[in-house]
Amino acid sequence: MATANGRHGQLSSGTQRQVPHTMPGMSPLSESLWRDKTDTGKVGDMSARLTWVDLWVTIVQRGSKQAILQGITGYAEPGSFMAIMGPSGSGKSTLLDTLAGRLAKNAAQTGQVLLNGRRKTTLSYGTAAYVTQTDELIGTLTVKETIYYSASLRIPSTVTRSEKKAIVDSTIREMGLYDCRNTPVGNWHLRGLSGGEKRRLSIALEILTRPRLLFLDEPTSGLDSAAAFFVVTALRNLARDGRTIIASIHQPSSEVFELFDNLTLLSGGKLIYFGQANNAIEHFTSAGFPCPQLRNPSDHFLRAINADFDQVKSNLKGSFKIRDRESIDPIDRMSTNQVVKILSDAYQSSDYAMGTISRIHEILQMQGTLLEAGGSQASFFKQCLTLTRRSFVNMSRDIGYYWLRLVIYIVLSLCLGSIFYDLNTKYEGILGRAGCIAYVGGFLTFMSIGGFPSFVEDMKVFNRERLNGHYGVLAFVIGNTLSSLPFLFLISLVSSLIVYFMVGLHPGFEHFAYFVISLFAQVAIVESLMMAVASLVPNFLMGIITGAGIQGIFMLVAGFFRLIDDLPKPVWRYPLSYIGFDMYALQGMYLNEFIGLTFENYVLDGKKIGPPIPGWYVIREMYGIRTSMTKWEDIAVLFGMIIVYRIIFFICIKLRENLGPYMRFKVTQYRTNRKLARKPSELQNVIRPVVTPVATPQHDSVPLQYSAKRHALEHHH
Repeated sequence: MATANGRHGQLSSGTQRQVPHTMPGMSPLSESLWRDKTDTGKVGDMSARLTWVDLWVTIVQRGSKQAILQGITGYAEPGSFMAIMGPSGSGKSTLLDTLAGRLAKNAAQTGQVLLNGRRKTTLSYGTAAYVTQTDELIGTLTVKETIYYSASLRIPSTVTRSEKKAIVDSTIREMGLYDCRNTPVGNWHLRGLSGGEKRRLSIALEILTRPRLLFLDEPTSGLDSAAAFFVVTALRNLARDGRTIIASIHQPSSEVFELFDNLTLLSGGKLIYFGQANNAIEHFTSAGFPCPQLRNPSDHFLRAINADFDQVKSNLKGSFKIRDRESIDPIDRMSTNQVVKILSDAYQSSDYAMGTISRIHEILQMQGTLLEAGGSQASFFKQCLTLTRRSFVNMSRDIGYYWLRLVIYIVLSLCLGSIFYDLNTKYEGILGRAGCIAYVGGFLTFMSIGGFPSFVEDMKVFNRERLNGHYGVLAFVIGNTLSSLPFLFLISLVSSLIVYFMVGLHPGFEHFAYFVISLFAQVAIVESLMMAVASLVPNFLMGIITGAGIQGIFMLVAGFFRLIDDLPKPVWRYPLSYIGFDMYALQGMYLNEFIGLTFENYVLDGKKIGPPIPGWYVIREMYGIRTSMTKWEDIAVLFGMIIVYRIIFFICIKLRENLGPYMRFKVTQYRTNRKLARKPSELQNVIRPVVTPVATPQHDSVPLQYSAKRHALEHHH
């Protein structure tokens, strides 16, 4: 097993630690992290050895079971980089998710997945990490800021600030990001990192805690050959630090393929080959499918086992260009199903398969360390503080988050102020004030849905970090709430200053302060509502429509377009008018504006038709507000609704966490069913390994589980 070879170097002066002996397979920096949380006197080798034996994954299709993985056996050891290859629909992602414990709940899994010969319940901090295919990053942060905030969220409090900076700097250098450390990630208005740099940054975030096991879902997807080579080279260097790295790769270049240590080749859920990557060509040659000279080996493998080429050959069968040419490639003379069966049968009876089984026996005989992991090691307060600070920085730098909305609010406020400019206390002033307040409480707050795109981006980052155990839902909700309040108050204050004094609303500081506080509460409620929608509806267009629809209904039952007493009692008055915040907001702002003012009566033919109209009469008789609540009680209800809507936001995230895997499974099942419907015969010839090794008696040989919830249930039983 390869060691770090001093690549990390030492911690800076003042942070260097004296250790009694060296841990096998760990760089000095990795070792310093591990010692902070582990009694090193009781442990030995910190390496992660993963084995999987006779692994089957099935789903239900039209009432019958369909196998996605069929008897897959293999292993991954420290110091090696294993690639999982195969055409689309071959089971690459399913195998990776199964090994990483991310398989959909409705997919049935059988077989053994063992870590160091034992079951593991939670694999997060310091043990395993998972890098997704997409780079969900905060575009306004620099590379160094992104990694430092992530370190603050997860690294234990016992690690000093200088040590934390040393870890961040070491990670930046390790992933080749030093030259762009002060470059922003980039978003719609900021030019930032290239695709390869973003991918390396995503990997850097997951290796901060020096995990012994790293899973990557197609890390070279969407990258050019040079960027892909750089990423895979960085991954291979990580493996040489004693880590176990498993990645699914779609179609690598020949240069990238040469960097693989081990290869798992799949087709239609069947194991075509497992072993050293440089021996795969020999396996294909012995099976009768040699790789032509000057052809990329990975292209040759996928060309042989990809059923999509059957359709291509069928379409070109009558082509004039190939009509009179007989192909000399044996792959072209038979169907993909035949090729897959020959290769799979050849592997099962080969020395490679027997060598795999023998090596798994040896791994299970080793006395591996039981790697413990319990999620992020930072305190809850530290997580809330870090998330609040990170979110505030992002909001202040992202033009589209609040600054663009502030400009729109200023423009609308100027329009509103000029239209209702300098209202007097004549009869017409009653209608003008009511209309102005209704617009502020309805349509002006309605503009808060403009922040939905930013909310969606926040949720994408949260979902990635949450799946990898960086922090909890409550810390995210608290951080998001606290960081947004200053910007919402600024929007409310600026808009109120323009509207209130241009229109000439009720004079007095108390009345103005109430107007500002009420508008602030309303935009905060709408913000909370849209965050809840974003947590459930990640699609931009659907989210805007959903949020606008909810807002529109609340505006209808607020009491301006139709008086509260005139609303149909079923549904519209009870309960919608009381659930929506607009009724309380409009009611409180009317009380704040009209109570204490007296208006001239209506003038007909040059004469007033009655005595002056007091403000309480306007509220009760003209706008039907007969509540006994004071305006401050209405404000209290609004602030209570802010809390309630944030709780709903929290509940929505929890519901999505529980229902999300099921929905993703349904989508995957639909796509898989379409794929399998075109190749129904492939699943009829299932092939199991020749020998099935078992764990030694001294080991708890049960499937590897990553779910803390399952761990709790097992202890309960």
